[in-house]
Amino acid sequence: MKIKKPPHILVIHLKRFKYIEQLGRYKKLSYRVVFPLELKLSNTVEDADSEYSLFAVVVHVGSGPNHGHYVSLVKSHNHWLFFDDENVEMIDESAVQTFFGSAQEYSSNTDHGYILFYESLCGNKS
Repeated sequence: MKIKKPPHILVIHLKRFKYIEQLGRYKKLSYRVVFPLELKLSNTVEDADSEYSLFAVVVHVGSGPNHGHYVSLVKSHNHWLFFDDENVEMIDESAVQTFFGSAQEYSSNTDHGYILFYESLCGNKS
C-alpha cells in the first residue's frame, strides 16, 4: 500500500485499550511505544520521503478506560507546553519520552501517549 498524497497534519492513534473476552471489559495497554520527535514517511506515490515533526501528544492518565484524565503536550514557538485543565507549564523536550509507556506490564506510571500529531516539514518550504 502506498500513500497517494501525504497529509499536512498526520494523526496517529495508538491502541491503548483492548477488550478482554474472559473479563468482559476493556483493559488499558501500557506497552512502551517509543514515538519519534521527527518522522519520515517513505511509502508514498511520490518517491521523495515526507518528513514530519511531532507537535502535540494527547496523554491518557489512569489505569483503565472507564476512568482517568487527559492531558496534552503541545510544541509552540519551539517550546513544549504541558496542559492539564487550567494549568499550563513549560517542560523540557526530554520530558516527552516519559509518556512512551512502561517497559513492564504492571507499573505505577499510568501516563501514556495516546494520540500523536505530526506536522509536515515539506509544507514549510513552499
